[in-house]
Amino acid sequence: MKLLYFLDFIHFKQTGKSVTDLDYFAWEQGPVPKAFFEEISKTPRKDLTSLVTIQNCGKFQKILPKKGKKPDLDFFSPRELKLLEEISYIFKDVQADDITDISHHPNEPWSRTKETKGMLQLIDYNLAIDTKAAKNLPPHIAKQRHIERREMLANFGVK
Repeated sequence: MKLLYFLDFIHFKQTGKSVTDLDYFAWEQGPVPKAFFEEISKTPRKDLTSLVTIQNCGKFQKILPKKGKKPDLDFFSPRELKLLEEISYIFKDVQADDITDISHHPNEPWSRTKETKGMLQLIDYNLAIDTKAAKNLPPHIAKQRHIERREMLANFGVK
């Protein structure tokens, strides 16, 4: 769940859009996409269970790919794939408790939500944006964001 959180909030920080469009809530162990958590905890959809096995491990769940099944990465943009690779590399050897500590870092969206709204509340994606950095956006980054936005519109027909 935390890796999805990092994917969505880092992407939002970079582009102003999340990857999954999931809503995250400030739960005790960290940010949780409540709708997805409830799905895998109760009755996962067939499209998910055809690709993964969900194992209950005490109060945690382990999601493992089924043998011979590969995810359809065509859904992701080149930027999203690059970010997925970066997050996978960063966290490949990190223990769950350490990932929790990272997600609870002061001034990050989970901590700020907990401090201002309280536990179990919706985490606002806008908390990921560093407004000081956003004011001084370099032109090459602005151009790249514009190109990616056009790619998204072309790929998904969204206006």
